[in-house]
Amino acid sequence: MSFTPLGNRVLIAREEQTNQTASGLYIPDSAKEKPLEGKVVAVGKEAIEIGINEGDTVVFPKYGGTEITVDGTEYLIMSSDDIFGVIK
Repeated sequence: MSFTPLGNRVLIAREEQTNQTASGLYIPDSAKEKPLEGKVVAVGKEAIEIGINEGDTVVFPKYGGTEITVDGTEYLIMSSDDIFGVIK
């Protein structure tokens, strides 16, 4: 990858949700909401200092961050201050 976040920015790959409910019903793409968690792909120096590392799964707000495309893949870039927490 050719992208390095600066400062307290974090590059996140959204985790896709399943298309099927527990009872077996399929959810169409038009009814799905954007996932609120994702995997950290790249981290700025200041974000590392507060404990966010590459490979962490993080939870973030529904309308937070900015969507960007790097090497044909869509990512979300946001400030580490906007991240609610890390899932262990």
